[in-house]
Amino acid sequence: MHRVSAGYTGPMPLLAVKELEAWYGESHVLHGVTFDVPSGEVVTLLGRNGAGKSTTLKAIIGIMRRRKGSIRFSGKETIGLSARAIARSGIAFCPEDRGIYSSLNVEENLRLPPVVQDGGLSVDEIFDMFPNLRERLKSPGTKLSGGEQQMLAIGRILRTGAKFLLLDEPTEGLAPVIVQQIGRTIKELKARGFTIVLVEQNFHFASTVADRHYVMEHGRVVDMVPNADLAASAAKLSRYLGV
Repeated sequence: MHRVSAGYTGPMPLLAVKELEAWYGESHVLHGVTFDVPSGEVVTLLGRNGAGKSTTLKAIIGIMRRRKGSIRFSGKETIGLSARAIARSGIAFCPEDRGIYSSLNVEENLRLPPVVQDGGLSVDEIFDMFPNLRERLKSPGTKLSGGEQQMLAIGRILRTGAKFLLLDEPTEGLAPVIVQQIGRTIKELKARGFTIVLVEQNFHFASTVADRHYVMEHGRVVDMVPNADLAASAAKLSRYLGV
């Protein structure tokens, strides 16, 4: 399988991943992932199931303990750091399973993560972004609908002050009206200066929010398509994604 360059030739990127490899136990799942994320952009990782997209996010945040290569964030190497230290550097991860605590209500879930930097959104700002959460403030986290749980999971990391967000499948299983709300939220966050890496199976949704798309196959990045070139690249992307 061929490898591609990061596909970005501008100023120093906020995140630079180079030749990243990772393992689950003895299973080698990432095989030299390379891509760049410019500051202020929304970037997607696309690919079929099992391509390594979610694993890449977990490796960036440090959940994957066995990894090698280079992950530079804001010019600093993080490959040897713990997940706690990486989070404190200003990277926040919203997992696919959302990680909502059933024993805590909405307000308690929202206030749980520590603030790592100044500039995080206030609780009122989060409620302005997700009005449903204000109405469910004292409800147990797992009594929320899937869409409300996703809002809570995103809102929770916005409090921390992290300005670099890793979002793993944020629209999976959600009703179209909620998907539209998540899309508006991502666009608003970009306008506020956030940088976002998005793993997304819903390619149509990804095309409405992203600046560029990295395509993954078999644990590698094999192509990069700027959002402006999507129409011209439709046939190629269909082959990659099987759609």
